[in-house]
Amino acid sequence: MPLFHRREGPGLVFWLVLAALVVFADQVTKTAVLEQFQHGEVRPVTSFFNLVRVHNAGAAFNFLASASGWQRWFFVVLGIVVSGFIVWMIRAHPQQKLFCFAVTMIMGGALGNVVDRLLHGYVVDFLQFRFGFLEPVFHGGYFPSFNLADSAITLGAVCLILDELRRVKRSPD
Repeated sequence: MPLFHRREGPGLVFWLVLAALVVFADQVTKTAVLEQFQHGEVRPVTSFFNLVRVHNAGAAFNFLASASGWQRWFFVVLGIVVSGFIVWMIRAHPQQKLFCFAVTMIMGGALGNVVDRLLHGYVVDFLQFRFGFLEPVFHGGYFPSFNLADSAITLGAVCLILDELRRVKRSPD
């Protein structure tokens, strides 16, 4: 399978390698945090940004974190199933570069967090931001901690929205 198809854009192998790079970068940073931080430790970097070590047994915003443990395997299976569907979508739409980039970022992030769940039983989060305007929503104005995998998922979601807006703009009324 070639890395690039002239008319179709990058091939599946390219997107899979990109997803693997996301997983690799995510795991390298999480390993560093696990080695250098104690659970719950906070190291201020700026007035609005801290490096922390937080364990999240749930999903985004600690959704289902206090469940009895079944959520670990649910999110592992969900990440694997979604990744399989994403591979199928990339194969079906190779000419849509922004779309393929977006779903590749989502897949890489999802698989990075799946690796955590398999290795540790939780996801390691370490980026923490504080903004005063968030105080009505988040205690002390601290946005929930996250990691590179979460950032890749968010980037992918934003790119999916941009891709759809571009597609809608191009389509005739």
